[in-house]
Amino acid sequence: MTALAAPQPTLGWRPGLAYASLGVPLAFVSLPLYVNLPHHYASVLGVSLPALGAVMLAVRGLDAVVDPALGRLTDRLFRHGADAAWRAAALGALVLALAFAALWRPPSGAELPWLAIALLASTLAYSAVAIVHQSWGTRWGGGPELRARVAGWREAGTLVGVLLASGLPAWLGWNATSAALAVLLLIGLLSLRSGGVETAPAPEAAALASPWRDAAFRQLLAVFMLNGIASAVPATLLPFFLADRLQLPGWQAPLLLAYFGSAVLGLPLWVRAAARWGVAPTWRAGMAASVAAFAATPWLGAGDGAAFAAVCIASGLALGADLALPGALLTGVIHDGGAGRRGEGAYLGWWACATKLNLALAAGLALPLLAAVGYRSGGSDEAGLQALAWTYGGLPCALKLAAAAALWRAEHLNPRWRDRE
Repeated sequence: MTALAAPQPTLGWRPGLAYASLGVPLAFVSLPLYVNLPHHYASVLGVSLPALGAVMLAVRGLDAVVDPALGRLTDRLFRHGADAAWRAAALGALVLALAFAALWRPPSGAELPWLAIALLASTLAYSAVAIVHQSWGTRWGGGPELRARVAGWREAGTLVGVLLASGLPAWLGWNATSAALAVLLLIGLLSLRSGGVETAPAPEAAALASPWRDAAFRQLLAVFMLNGIASAVPATLLPFFLADRLQLPGWQAPLLLAYFGSAVLGLPLWVRAAARWGVAPTWRAGMAASVAAFAATPWLGAGDGAAFAAVCIASGLALGADLALPGALLTGVIHDGGAGRRGEGAYLGWWACATKLNLALAAGLALPLLAAVGYRSGGSDEAGLQALAWTYGGLPCALKLAAAAALWRAEHLNPRWRDRE
């Protein structure tokens, strides 16, 4: 008997919107954790940069080590059906909401240990929810165009979340921001469960090969890490750059809104471009556009707010490629490697681990390095400010170019990365 061909998966706007809904609070929490938190503890609470960098490197490094185990746990949950995975995500969301609220209210004299405990709880819970969420979308499978569309919906939710997080803390304070996160998590979880996004229980997988035995995954992960560190360095240093180099601390909220607002406009264009020219070539074009937009940043100085706003808008338009296209390539690698619908979590756990390592290296190395060359938060030493400018603007461009070169080489080893349908 000949088996009937399985219908090709599709993604209408209703399941797409339901899937995107949980991406909103996940992005909403990530922006304060990786942009506002270091500056808050350094400038508001007076924690030294070397001590702050050491704690954040240790916490995020430990958190990253746990992510592969969370990925394997996610695979086991999905074998029991989507409801089991959803309940685990709900538990993670509760821990995330409580730990995030605690981060901004440390007891006097115990800022560093409080930061370590609350940040570790926040990031572990974030990872648990995010891996379930990404696995949910990865299990659709499909060709490159559908994969880019699924990633596009997820990252559209991401952009809505970061837009909200760009303005709410400055306007309403951290207590209201924490309450907003709890509400958004509840909405996202309920939408995901009731929005028509469903996955059937997967069969038990016997002895799936480790993702590290997949050469395409190793190659993609190397590109992702180079590109991710290039993005994490300016994200970590933005408040310092605005306050001390440009002397425009009050501009952070509107500039973040301009940056992510531009990304909202650019995201669908990058998804369409990937359908026309292929995912990997389009991602390389996005990297080149980002370097072109950011290249002038080290030469900006005090009062150059208008020029930096133009940089934010241009680099925001390029951001859509970094948001949608790596995830689309990863889905293809997972399914081409034979893991589809059984072992997504193992891949996504290591992917989340790489994301955390990017952020850990950005904070754990950049902050102590700046302190070593003479930069101090709130200081006016010209050499220190110049070092800040080059670390903020020059280092990311060099890393982006390295990532583009690595992607070009990987494309030649994996020609399917250029497929358009």
